Amino acid sequence: MEKHLHIISLTVPYPVDTGGAYDMFYKLPALQAQGVRIHLHCFDYGKGEQPELTKYCETVHYYERNHGHKGISNTLPYIVSSRKNEKLLQNLLQDNYPVMMEGIHCTYLLTDKRFANRKCFVRLHNVEFQYYHDLYKGCHSVVKKIYYWFESRLLRAYEKKIAGKTYFWGVTEKDTTVYREELDCKNISYLPVYLPDWKVQGQEGMGSYCLYHGDLSIEANEKAAAWLLTKVFSKINVPFVIAGKGPSERLGELARENGHTCLVADPSEKEMQDIIAKAHIHVLPSYTTTGIKLKLINTLFNGRHCVVNPATVTGSGLEAACHTGTTVNAFREIIAQLYHQPFTNEETELRKRLLAGIFNNESNAVKQVKCIWE
Repeated sequence: MEKHLHIISLTVPYPVDTGGAYDMFYKLPALQAQGVRIHLHCFDYGKGEQPELTKYCETVHYYERNHGHKGISNTLPYIVSSRKNEKLLQNLLQDNYPVMMEGIHCTYLLTDKRFANRKCFVRLHNVEFQYYHDLYKGCHSVVKKIYYWFESRLLRAYEKKIAGKTYFWGVTEKDTTVYREELDCKNISYLPVYLPDWKVQGQEGMGSYCLYHGDLSIEANEKAAAWLLTKVFSKINVPFVIAGKGPSERLGELARENGHTCLVADPSEKEMQDIIAKAHIHVLPSYTTTGIKLKLINTLFNGRHCVVNPATVTGSGLEAACHTGTTVNAFREIIAQLYHQPFTNEETELRKRLLAGIFNNESNAVKQVKCIWE
């Protein structure tokens, strides 16, 4: 029997230039290798059509997301209502293939009676109501604060409403537990993220600088970078690099004020991996507590020492490979100690044992195929 699967992606998953895109893109070749014929539906708001996706998909469809007032609803979260698209629903109704939705963002069809008997699955990327509550707590803009608060309330009600409608895969054990215990979701299991064909290859010895990297256009990431600049590296005289997509002018000004700081804006994927490989200490605090931090996983595969706060690592299963600090002083002290400490083969071997037991694309794909068709 041929295995056809519709996948609805919250954005165009290629190029892989954000953390969430890793899981969305690398599952495509993994599922294809298991004989799945993929029909990809993605919301395009800037990337355009990507021929690379046709290597792994039978068909690829692109849809416009409803921005601004067109995507606002009094009852649906904005991330869901802005992706409500009748053309997409009509395309899905042309057959009875199973449907996998990437993120809560793409789950509007679960509220549509036409799909009441359809075999559907949701790949969670976050516990979204918690994620938006974290954004609300960390935001200083009054307008954005109101939006995050309202979206978090809508998301909690919405996520609880759909938690019993289909089968879910959580991206961390922690997120999976929240869905089970707080939202009373009966049908959910943990599925690690799909990744490139990385091997643990942090180079022994000494690197050249400390590094924070991430999608800097995301407010929580900019806040983390700014905190490091103003609270940590303003007090210790070691080279510090910030690298990532879409940094703001404000962050650029803060970087220029620190004589030993360099800001690398919009590096290519190859350039970013080179920056990661040459760093000695990766400093990765976070202000959001849900989902998996791909920059952390990337660092553990490809970098040296890693310093985090509990929000970055708790519930990931990766705690043993990180140095964790909870205060500004703790970050400074850990960095000062590690900056003169070579990265060793023993640390590499620990990561190999830890990561090999969690991340395996083939195993992930086998689990998903079995769940969907068996």
